[in-house]
Amino acid sequence: MSSTPRGHGADPDPGEHGDRWAGRRRARAAALQALYECEVGGLTPQQALGVLHHAGPPEVADPGEDEHAFVIALVRGAMEQRDALDERIGDAAKNWRVERMAILDRLVMRLALQELLAHRDSPPRVVISEAIELARAYSGEDAAKFVNGVLDGAYRRLKDEGVVAE
Repeated sequence: MSSTPRGHGADPDPGEHGDRWAGRRRARAAALQALYECEVGGLTPQQALGVLHHAGPPEVADPGEDEHAFVIALVRGAMEQRDALDERIGDAAKNWRVERMAILDRLVMRLALQELLAHRDSPPRVVISEAIELARAYSGEDAAKFVNGVLDGAYRRLKDEGVVAE
């Protein structure tokens, strides 16, 4: 992963959402980095989380103590539910095999779907918007559009199944 997301500072301005939402944004970025370490570096979730804990997230500001449990839950959940998440991604990505997708795009989508499924307090529109921004920051505009389309399709299916609310 590059040292700084494209076109973005390492620590986004919390803006109108305040510290909690800024912490969540940093937590999602940290979780993405841990998932990347698992996928590319072959680390277990425990090892990747240990690296984040001891060294800190290398490319984003520390999400803070309040959000560490959120990072851990996202990473462990995304790894434990990997096959089910990939199946949902594949179903929503017409004419695309999950294993042929760019690694970061796939990881961003796993992370977002895991959050939608396991963290019902996270507003779906925020989760998807944050995933699009992560894709844009780390992979570029085309990736953001792709992630948007796939997550939109996956979210619609989750709503139709009654798994998530609007």
